[in-house]
Amino acid sequence: MAALISDHRSPFPDREQRLASRVAKREALLLAAVRMFNERGFHATSLDEVAASLGVSKPTVYHHLGNKDQVLFECVLIGLKQLQEAAAIAAARPGRGIDRLHDFLIRYAQINMDDFGRCVVRTGDEALSPESATRFRALKREIDQALRRLVEDGVADGSIAATDTRLLAFTLAGALNWPARWFVADGPLSAAEVAKQMVGMLIAGVAPR
Repeated sequence: MAALISDHRSPFPDREQRLASRVAKREALLLAAVRMFNERGFHATSLDEVAASLGVSKPTVYHHLGNKDQVLFECVLIGLKQLQEAAAIAAARPGRGIDRLHDFLIRYAQINMDDFGRCVVRTGDEALSPESATRFRALKREIDQALRRLVEDGVADGSIAATDTRLLAFTLAGALNWPARWFVADGPLSAAEVAKQMVGMLIAGVAPR
């Protein structure tokens, strides 16, 4: 007993440990949810199924994430933030515009083949509440504008040949959104290989002759 009393380490988790546990649980729930949304579709997935896949109750999902609309919005928000970060990193790099565009497109393609980026591509506005849909469109518009700025930078320094930067940006995004629908992780090519080959083709098409 004396030894126990003299040991000041508590068997109960401290604040930092509790926070880490909440974060881990939340991330696990989001990953389970996004994979079901991608595989089955948002409307065909229930929060009961998400909870059951992790052996927890539906109230646990509500406690950590909220209702089904909030869960979906959290999933697409993660993907959108990944794309925003990739655009910011590419824009901050030195060098020619076409090289910065290349770097961003590689990451853009890879994100779209991963769980949360795939959810962004596969989610339509109608699946979200009006408020969430408005934010969703605004964030996607920011990423579209970031891509267009990278294209414009390349045109300005002569490393990209294009007369309509808006159309080119939409074409690039459209091409690299499609792998979110057909890419399979256990296929003949990895996500990195698919991104490298697709972006290589696209960049070759916009480089000056």
